[in-house]
Amino acid sequence: MDDLLPLWSHARASLPLDALAGLTLLSVLPFVAVMTTSFVRIVVVLSLVRSAIGSPTIPPNAVLTGLALMLTLLVMTPTLQTIGRDAVTPYARGRLSQSAFLKRAIAPLRAFMLRQAHAHDLAVFARIAHRPPGGSVTDVPLSVLVPAFVVGELRSAFSIGVALYLPFLAIDLAVAAILMSLGMMMLSPPIISLPLKLLLFVSVDGWALVCAGVTGSFR
Repeated sequence: MDDLLPLWSHARASLPLDALAGLTLLSVLPFVAVMTTSFVRIVVVLSLVRSAIGSPTIPPNAVLTGLALMLTLLVMTPTLQTIGRDAVTPYARGRLSQSAFLKRAIAPLRAFMLRQAHAHDLAVFARIAHRPPGGSVTDVPLSVLVPAFVVGELRSAFSIGVALYLPFLAIDLAVAAILMSLGMMMLSPPIISLPLKLLLFVSVDGWALVCAGVTGSFR
């Protein structure tokens, strides 16, 4: 019985630390979800589509964010399954320490970010962090990998956005030219072009095409 007292005291002492670590993890979880997953590229592309259509408030931000979250879950499902199998389940059964849990949980996210990151971006942020050149890609610290990943995601999102903007820009130019040729300078072109752009977008099932295209752009 006396031998069990130190173990019981150690367990009771570790409970507040576990609770503090859990609360800290929950507080930074939204930041991690935004900066280390596919959410950045998806939400930027959806926002650019809304801007290209010319309706800055429709769909509302809540709808775009919710759609981006659902698409992010679809893209990240293999990574999340790996985290659950290799980190969450063993930790819940008491087979892993907190440090081992974090290491196993971060490894799939690192692999995902490395697949999307560009070597040029990694080199730029490695130089900013004053790291020696020529190191292995797998040894890149998170302080270099995360910003390189986010910058690459923004570049990819803007590239997709440019391709999505061109058809709507052509409609705006055509409507403006027609109105000017008819001498209707007082009529605002967006009044005519917005219904045409909505009709074009609906006729080609635009939202489904955008969602399929942006989720298919991940490696």
